[in-house]
Amino acid sequence: MHAIGFDDAPFERTHRGDVPVFGTVYARQTLHAVVRGRVRRDGRNSTAELARLVEASGAQEHLHLILLQGVALAGFNVVDAWALREMTGLPVLVVARRAPNMERIRSALLTRVPGGRRKWQLIASLGPMELCLDVMVQRVGLSLADAEGALQALTVTGHIPEPLRAAHLIARGTTQGHSRGGRV
Repeated sequence: MHAIGFDDAPFERTHRGDVPVFGTVYARQTLHAVVRGRVRRDGRNSTAELARLVEASGAQEHLHLILLQGVALAGFNVVDAWALREMTGLPVLVVARRAPNMERIRSALLTRVPGGRRKWQLIASLGPMELCLDVMVQRVGLSLADAEGALQALTVTGHIPEPLRAAHLIARGTTQGHSRGGRV
């Protein structure tokens, strides 16, 4: 199982502009590459940027899966998981420690975020999150059984797969000067 996992860097609530995004390429439980890009806070470029980073990783032909820590980066820069699948040819697995409050997200998107209606449609198109092992998932291009197998193959510590755990640690460490191996 070879996968690339993405997470965004922490940013101040008042920040406007671009936010760093990091991806880690894993062959099972071994880190093979790190990529870095940028997405606009609450923007619309996350799908294209992630597709670019998959290609830039140099591992696209070996990858089996794209992992996302939630379906939005940099606030509400919502990833179009269906388009990402089409652009890269890879299944997409969205992972969350617990199911988000979808009504609260919908309300925020429709009342406070430019382009919120389209972004809500992208989220809604994924359907409800499903329990898979000890995490919640949404999936494009793979079955629930395949998602479970991928999580088992890629998870070493805790419940979050290594590509996401490492991307989170790298994003935090490189932007804040420190990271910790706790919950991601």
